[in-house]
Amino acid sequence: MNIFEKIIGNLDDKREWKAMEARANALPTEYHNAYNAIKKYIWTAGGATDWKESSRIFHVILDLFEEGAAKGKKVTDLTGEDVAEFCDELMKGAETWKDKYRTKLNNTINGN
Repeated sequence: MNIFEKIIGNLDDKREWKAMEARANALPTEYHNAYNAIKKYIWTAGGATDWKESSRIFHVILDLFEEGAAKGKKVTDLTGEDVAEFCDELMKGAETWKDKYRTKLNNTINGN
């Protein structure tokens, strides 16, 4: 990563994020509100540490929501009643910030 990317971040990642946000903004209100709530949950719950993994998760959600909205389904028809569990399943297998901080804490305490 060059100094320019360190200062402003990766421009391709920013463009991709803006494109995903534009897709979310085009969703019907129920889906848009759910997407924002899910996004907040994922970031608060630790989110993936890798951009590729994070973007994969959000693309899956957007694809699902766009398809569900086109078919006239409710959000919970797609996610199930336990939306947090739905999110946790999407993040399963991805290294999260929680995982990273757990490892750091254990290494600090264990002298590694």
